[in-house]
Amino acid sequence: MENFFSIDKNTEVEITVKKSKFIANLIKVDNQEMANEKLKEIKKKYHDARHNCFAYRVYEDDNLIERFSDDGEPSGTGGSPMLNVLQKNDIANVLVVVTRYFGGILLGTGGLIRAYSDATLNAISDINFVEYVLGLELQVDLEYDQFESFKYYCKKNGINIEKIDYTEKIVCLINMEENKKDKLMTDYSTKNINLNEIKILSKKFIEKSIIK
Repeated sequence: MENFFSIDKNTEVEITVKKSKFIANLIKVDNQEMANEKLKEIKKKYHDARHNCFAYRVYEDDNLIERFSDDGEPSGTGGSPMLNVLQKNDIANVLVVVTRYFGGILLGTGGLIRAYSDATLNAISDINFVEYVLGLELQVDLEYDQFESFKYYCKKNGINIEKIDYTEKIVCLINMEENKKDKLMTDYSTKNINLNEIKILSKKFIEKSIIK
């Protein structure tokens, strides 16, 4: 898979269906560990609720990992339809938790599926999507007097500087879309940009750059 969409912010929405309250939390996560930590936080916050159904999709080491739980609801009525909403909208690196406070009226299988799906859809409609593409993480070394021109080069070419270490030289951790690598390497070899060294560290999904 070459790209996917994630969310630009976390959000919480609430719907009521036949006196049952459904609270959907949509949370941006980077990996399974983060998803599980955020899930624990939500369950602790809503510890008095009858159900905390969840679904998440995350990329780790170029693999898409999907998990869900109905958390005591009839099989296939909670986490499964929530995951289906994420899949249909091609959303990943996202955890959705829908908390249900039972209102005393049984909803039935179809009613539960609609309620958990609608809660998830309402949460999604409350945010903007961000496109992620396959990219590279690199390390570059350069002299102090070249740093300002390098920052300008990065801005002009949609390269993100993630981290800067100020040592005897400047060491930057950068990420960029994979299809920008050839231009960077050409500019490096022809001295169009003055860098001491470039190291390609890994492939990773990164936010698609918008050059202004």
